[in-house]
Amino acid sequence: MTGEHLRIEVSNLTKRFGAVTAVEDLSFTVEQGMITGFLGPNGAGKTTTMRMIIGHVAPTSGTATIGGRRYGDIPCPSATVGAVFDAAAFHPRHSARDHLLVYAAMGGYPASRVAELLGLLGLAGAADRKTRGFSTGMRQRLNLATALLGDPRVLLLDEPGNGLDPEGMSWLRSFLRHLADEGRTILISSHALGEVQQIVDDVVVIRQGRLVASGRLSELAGSAPPVLVRSPDAAVLARTLMENPPEGVAAPRVEPVQPGELRVHGLDAPQIAELAAAHRLRVHGLVTENASLEQLFLDLTTSDLTVEERGSAR
Repeated sequence: MTGEHLRIEVSNLTKRFGAVTAVEDLSFTVEQGMITGFLGPNGAGKTTTMRMIIGHVAPTSGTATIGGRRYGDIPCPSATVGAVFDAAAFHPRHSARDHLLVYAAMGGYPASRVAELLGLLGLAGAADRKTRGFSTGMRQRLNLATALLGDPRVLLLDEPGNGLDPEGMSWLRSFLRHLADEGRTILISSHALGEVQQIVDDVVVIRQGRLVASGRLSELAGSAPPVLVRSPDAAVLARTLMENPPEGVAAPRVEPVQPGELRVHGLDAPQIAELAAAHRLRVHGLVTENASLEQLFLDLTTSDLTVEERGSAR
């Protein structure tokens, strides 16, 4: 499928296990060249959905396709799609090299690919150690190496940062960004929201198996993020901003934070700076407060309102 547009499309996907509905009428898209964060509380249906995408779980209804095809219809699927699930196990007597050689043989990939991936994933020094002695972080790297054996253009990663220390997370962020910049389609689930915020381009949020929100993080968070302003003229500046917004812009909401500090909603930093300069008011600092994925996640998964409903209620 080299050269095809490998978008993941989930359409009206539903999965029931007896009387339990794990996923219900779920639809979303993961675009090529993007890292999409798949978020939701434990038990929300994330892993079940990802397993349906790669054919490990049969949906009750609906479809999941990769580049317009079901996973089972893709020739040599491991060369197109790589998947990592948190519960992946290794034979305790196998070394990392043994493990990768077995999977390379199954996929028809050369042994040279194993050596390449051991180096790429930072496992060369542990290549001949038994996997039973691996830390959780090393297991995660070996999982990822296994998924990359076929050099796939699509990656589904379930909690890929589990067990990684801060240095490992920094490495993972850079590695995944490099893969996405090569044009790969990447879907990652995670509960480490602060880390995901530094990785993802798009977000899909589900709760109780149903879609709550999807799209760019900045769009889901609503209007422009607030700006924290430090000024010795804070009181006068607050009145000036509210009484003299730029043409065509609604009056901002201004909150005093502490003496000499304001939080401004509805204007961006350049607009605030220009208004302050025009009225000869001093500004000692302007900091745009980026949307918090963690707060957005909590809002979406504990509220009865969707993003659209929250926006209309403002």
